[in-house]
Amino acid sequence: MLTYLAIKQFTLVDNLELDIAQGFTVITGETGAGKSILLDALGLCLGDKADGQAVRYGADKAELTAIFDLSQLAQAQTWLLERDLAHDQECSLRRVIHKEGRSKAWINGTAVTLAELRTLGELLINIHSQHAHQSLLKKEAHRQLLDNVGGLQALAQQVANAYQTWLNAKQQLQHSQTHYATQQAKLALIGSHLEELDKLHLKAGDYAQLEQEYDRLAHFEALMHDGQHSLNLLTDGENPIYRQLQQALRTLETHQSRATTLANVYTGLQSALIDIKESSRELSAFLAEQELDPVRLAYLEEKIGEAQRLARKHKVLASDLPTLQQQLRHEQQTYQQAQDLSALEQAVTLAKEDYLGIAEQLRQARQSVAPQITAKVSAHLRDLSMPNTQLSYAFTALDKASRDGLDDIELLFSANLGQQLQPLAKIASGGELSRFALAVQVIQAQHSAVPVLVFDEVDVGISGGTAEVVGNLLRQLGERAQILCITHQPQVAAKGHQHWQVQKYTQDDKTLSRVVCLTHRQRVEEIARMSGGLTITPETLKHAESMLIST
Repeated sequence: MLTYLAIKQFTLVDNLELDIAQGFTVITGETGAGKSILLDALGLCLGDKADGQAVRYGADKAELTAIFDLSQLAQAQTWLLERDLAHDQECSLRRVIHKEGRSKAWINGTAVTLAELRTLGELLINIHSQHAHQSLLKKEAHRQLLDNVGGLQALAQQVANAYQTWLNAKQQLQHSQTHYATQQAKLALIGSHLEELDKLHLKAGDYAQLEQEYDRLAHFEALMHDGQHSLNLLTDGENPIYRQLQQALRTLETHQSRATTLANVYTGLQSALIDIKESSRELSAFLAEQELDPVRLAYLEEKIGEAQRLARKHKVLASDLPTLQQQLRHEQQTYQQAQDLSALEQAVTLAKEDYLGIAEQLRQARQSVAPQITAKVSAHLRDLSMPNTQLSYAFTALDKASRDGLDDIELLFSANLGQQLQPLAKIASGGELSRFALAVQVIQAQHSAVPVLVFDEVDVGISGGTAEVVGNLLRQLGERAQILCITHQPQVAAKGHQHWQVQKYTQDDKTLSRVVCLTHRQRVEEIARMSGGLTITPETLKHAESMLIST
């Protein structure tokens, strides 16, 4: 849930901090007081596009912060953990907007992109706009309602994925058919390169060993001369180092107990004597094994030369030729697969069958849940003073399959008995469409996994008993989710668990907005204002009091 919202230097707000409770919170105020500022600020915390003009006049930047409790939202916690952004079970979203239009965003103190902010925001809040009825004129919204309320999003995503796989397979087949000759030439060239590399038969690490062996044979005489000279100095000469060390040890032996330093020196010389003896043995064995092999030397020279030639040809290091060979072999395999048109055709067939199978499952599932959804919408519309509403989903098979399924889906509507069902856009009036949108949003909210739902004047165009029904619906939603609702309807405002009033005031020749959390008495006066206009009579106050008592 949303627990805290802070707004600084934003439009008409100087500095505002709000602690937000669970349940149904109503937001009221006179037209122009700045009610939309709260939702605009919240939207920016969730990644909406920033505008430098939103910075309060005279300020350099606006700062917005929203804090959420994620203890009941495992999906959001997982999202944060996967990106190393988690901070216990609390999440802070911060946005700073400069007057030049630049903006920065943070999640739990770590800078993030707006795309990341928007992705997380979709897991935290659903905002239902007063203009939502306009989207209902599009068939896409009808299909989304079916999938969202029917719990078919996962199956619909499988269909979209299967369609993309099928499309990719068709594109690969078409590409191979179109570029067959080019691919053949490329395959022949790769084969030629691999033939040379296979003949060279160079494995990873081989080139360095070849160079080392070549260098040793090329300098054989110098190596043998210097090696024997070193051996003489160590152990085989007239006065070798080994014998001198032995003499030094005998000289110090009687004194080593007289100082720690002498003992350490004596021990070190013993170790050196052992090392010299071992090194001399290894050097002697190495020199004995060496043999000048002109044939081997010529072979190495030729192989290294060929490796360097191929390295220059392919513009790589000679030591990287084995890696190049692997890359070319992979390319060869890819082109060979692309040349296998029968296999590609089979892949297209299998992908199509997979898509059609899943799409048929989705079609049947949609047709199965459609009557349940239309029944739910109709029930809400009856409560919203549209008792004769008739609704039905129309499924028309598409001529061409799509990522959204096999059918064109449209919600048909009739507001009156005896009237033929027709598309919403053709027959629904503005008032009917507004109520229809409200019913749809309430149903979607009931099936939403998102814990915070915001309604922005969704009750526009209704009044009286219908508005009271809307208030009851939103209060019921507030029992299982956190609801924020901007409203001009007193019947809706009276149903809130909490009530905020947005007020506009003047200070130092500046117009500012603030939010006041109303007491019971203040709520009565605000509901009376909303009901009775400028003149508030005792009767209006009494009626407002009764509206609150009924909640």
